[in-house]
Formats: sequence, C-alpha cells, structure tokens
Amino acid sequence: MADPFEVRMRFTSQLQHLNASVNSSQKAAHYALKYRDMDEDLHSCILEQLERNSMNNRANIMYFIEHLCDMAQRENHPNFVRMMQKDILMVVDAVAPSDGSGAANVKVVRRVLQGLQQKHILQPDTVTEIEGCLKERDTIAEESALSPIDANAQREHPHHPTASAKVNGVSRPDKRQIEQRIEEDRERHKRLRESIWAIGDEGDEEFERLWDEVSEIGEDDYIAAEEDAMERRQALELE
Repeated sequence: MADPFEVRMRFTSQLQHLNASVNSSQKAAHYALKYRDMDEDLHSCILEQLERNSMNNRANIMYFIEHLCDMAQRENHPNFVRMMQKDILMVVDAVAPSDGSGAANVKVVRRVLQGLQQKHILQPDTVTEIEGCLKERDTIAEESALSPIDANAQREHPHHPTASAKVNGVSRPDKRQIEQRIEEDRERHKRLRESIWAIGDEGDEEFERLWDEVSEIGEDDYIAAEEDAMERRQALELE
C-alpha cells in the first residue's frame, strides 16, 4: 500500500504545477483516481491549495476540478463529485474572492460551472445562486479596472516594476503573473476553437446534419444544371 504522506505530497506538487494544458489536468485527475481510497485526504489537498496559491494557479485548479469530476463520474467513483458539490461555494470564494483580488477568474468560474452543469454534476439552481454572487464580483472587477494604481505603491517601489501594486486595497498581480495568465488564456482559447471545429469519430452525425440542411432536388435544380452544362459546352467549342 502506498504511503499516504507521499501520495499527498505528490498530489500537492501536481496541483501546484498545473498549467493551461489538458494533459496536466488529466494527469492530476488520473493520479487522484488511482488513489481513490484516500479521496477525502486528496479533496482536502485541493481546498488547501486553493487557499495558498496564486490566482493564476487557482484558475488552473478550477479547470482541473471539472476534469476530475467528469473522470470520477465516468469511472463510477462519486465520492469526489459529492465532496465537490458540498464545497463548491468554498471553491468559488477561493478562486474569485469577493474582495476583487480574483477578478480575472470570474469568467473562469462561470465557464467551469457551466461545464459542470452540462455534465449534470451541479444542479441548475446551484449554478444560478452562484451566478448571483459572481455578478457582484464582476462589478468590483470593473471598478478596480477603472481605478488608478496607488501612487504611494509606485513611489515605494520605483526600481521594481514587477512589484504588486494595490488598487482600493486589493493586491494586483505583478508583470510576470500577468504575462503568464495571458499565455495560459491564449492556450485555452486555442483549445476551445479546436473543440468547436472537432468532428466526432462515431456515427455519421456530420453527414446527417449536412443532409438535413440540404433541400430536396426540384425542377429548378434540373434546369440550372442543364444551363450550366450548356455553358460549359459552348466554352469548349470556343476554345
């Protein structure tokens, strides 16, 4: 049997090093399900890392949660799903706090909540209730974006452009964190576009959809085809 302390440490490390790639989230989810007999301990790791890590990492953990719940549901291990359902409000508060410090994560939370609802992991009423809280945090985000950076913070760190500044008492991410977030969001948007254009491997769904969109052949279509054929013959004769 694996050492519980070692399992916890490895899982914690995986959560701390999550990035925008699907592989990193799937790897961590597979690891959690591999040691499903320690599900309560691993669930507590998730909550702890949401409290301790940067806002960028919290966003990555939020996306990981969707992968974990989806995988646990498919592998018939509902404990992870039940625990996340119970603590979803705590998760949202950690990823997008009400003080506005996680304003950039509000869209992330919305996207994941919609995904969990579509997978029947969260009830529509729960998502609607959380959405009401997120609207207030959207307002805080807009106010923070419009407010000037505290001049005192700039004077205190004149030679440290990467130092975090504060707006209305809320810490803002430094330059490195902002650049990292932009790169990760770009990667996620790329995957989203790819998924939109993806065609399923099973069945003839794409063919059936296109077939339904095409109207039946009528007399006008035959006339148009004959006119096209006549134009082609005339063009060949001129050559």
